[in-house]
Amino acid sequence: THPACPSLALSPEQSPEVVTITAVVRGPARDLLLGERPALNCLARASGIATRCSRLQSIAKAAGWHGEVAGTRKTTPGFRLVEKYAMLVGGASMHRQDLSGMVMLKDNHVWASGSITKAVKETRSVCGFSSKIEVECQSTAEGREAAAAGADVVMLDNFTPEELHSAAKVLKTEFPAVLIEASGGVTPENLPLFFSPDVDIISLGCITQGCPVADFSLKVQKHCASSM
Repeated sequence: THPACPSLALSPEQSPEVVTITAVVRGPARDLLLGERPALNCLARASGIATRCSRLQSIAKAAGWHGEVAGTRKTTPGFRLVEKYAMLVGGASMHRQDLSGMVMLKDNHVWASGSITKAVKETRSVCGFSSKIEVECQSTAEGREAAAAGADVVMLDNFTPEELHSAAKVLKTEFPAVLIEASGGVTPENLPLFFSPDVDIISLGCITQGCPVADFSLKVQKHCASSM
């Protein structure tokens, strides 16, 4: 077919009057239609995540915040690579790609080890100097213990904005090199409340959980006569 008249086009349906052609595919109609639904599902899911990330980044930029908006590992089973890539396309940090990307010590790990200090030291002896260690903390005291034990990143989990600002300031003053991450209860609506000069990362599970999809459809176009 003539390039100006594609036989099959993938287009997000913005309104009955406005249709944007996103991609053009060609081939036997039977084969294209067999792959239509999986392709559209992937596009819709990934584009929805990228759109949300782009909007979150716009909010952070408008506020003049210096840190990174990040996703989490709360991804769809078997679809992590696509969703992590969508975060990057949308301008957000994908956090760690998988369990090997960074050690994250959560409450259960600390409980099993006996203390934050012991958990960090035992982990460092195994992962060595080349891997970062992040510790999930529920209080300023826990954050201080994690930083003193050698954690690279302290996650202040489920803090209210007021609690977060206070704890982050204390920890940054005492441990300037430690990265401070805020997580838990953060949404696109309340994100600005968590911005702080002492917070380096804000991670949101809603980037991949409950994220609206972008609406795509595949339309078969009539063949057009070539102008050649």
